[in-house]
Amino acid sequence: MFIRSFVFNKKIFILIFVFVLIVLLSGSFLIYFSFSHDDENSEDSNDDSEDFIKWVDFNVTCEAMKLTSSLDIESHNNSNSVVYNWIELLSYLACKNGGDFKDFKSSDLNKLISELNSGKSMQELTNSMKYYSYYLEAYSAVLGGFIGNYSIDTSGNSSTSNSSDVSNKTDSEIASFENRYGLKAFLPIAKNYNFSHYDDFGNSRSYGFKRTHLGNDLMGSIGTPIIAVESGTVEHLGWNQYGGWRIGIRSFDGKRYYYYAHLRKNHPYVPDLKEGATVTAGDVIGYLGMTGYSIKENVNNINVPHLHFGMQLIFDESQVDSPNEIWIDVYEIIEFLKQNRSEVILSNSDTRDYSRKVKFQDSINFE
Repeated sequence: MFIRSFVFNKKIFILIFVFVLIVLLSGSFLIYFSFSHDDENSEDSNDDSEDFIKWVDFNVTCEAMKLTSSLDIESHNNSNSVVYNWIELLSYLACKNGGDFKDFKSSDLNKLISELNSGKSMQELTNSMKYYSYYLEAYSAVLGGFIGNYSIDTSGNSSTSNSSDVSNKTDSEIASFENRYGLKAFLPIAKNYNFSHYDDFGNSRSYGFKRTHLGNDLMGSIGTPIIAVESGTVEHLGWNQYGGWRIGIRSFDGKRYYYYAHLRKNHPYVPDLKEGATVTAGDVIGYLGMTGYSIKENVNNINVPHLHFGMQLIFDESQVDSPNEIWIDVYEIIEFLKQNRSEVILSNSDTRDYSRKVKFQDSINFE
């Protein structure tokens, strides 16, 4: 009797256990469904509000930039029937090589040019390329201010000011400006000043905390004039314990933030440079030094004089001063910009300040 009762009770126990388990699982499912449904709605809304590029691995070679930029500039200046856009060409090539320009083949570029000359459009040629729009947006952010319209003084008169304001110039001075189309971004080291560099992006740094190097170090002599690569607005100026005396300039389209660090002790900047000021590509903005690695201002704690030059890409303001910052390797860009250097002259013998030699107007300043 006891055994039969035990078996019966055991069956009831199992039935009750299964029932309770089903109820619990059902409740868990409902709770999960509710949360997952809310999460999906949340993700959808986040996707709508965060639909921007979050990472760029820029490894376009100097060779590829030179070839495509030459095609772009020549087609514009020669009034060709087919006008090329170098960023579109590079984006097409990136799709061909999976974004790795170590495998870049000039034959791919020649074939593309042939097809464009035959009457095919870039849209037609890239319709089936899944990542073309990504590369186009990413490369436009990197190189968007490098080629375009500008004016240059052909009279031979030296510039005595960094200002791009033409309101005080005479009619004869204004008439000496010639409109051109071409490369209007400059190497950050002034013409006739020596420097050396190697691809040190991503190398380890230990001051303050362990981190990676997010720029390119250009080794040179203390006092070497530093040049604004592109026209823009000074966003940051002053001391930073890591970068010493430094300058941060944002391009007018807001996509590029240029970082110049370790500037000269005691006299790091040209006179009147301040946050909010506008600079023109090719202007002298400061002087190479070895400041930094100190909480105390104006200290030389860098072992070798050099300019730390970096470029941050900004697709959304949430990427500014956050863990989501995008810094790219600028080594090949420096190699590319060696062809366009700003010549400088001594503008003040008392302060030993320099300014650009040739007057220059960037059309984007006046648009």
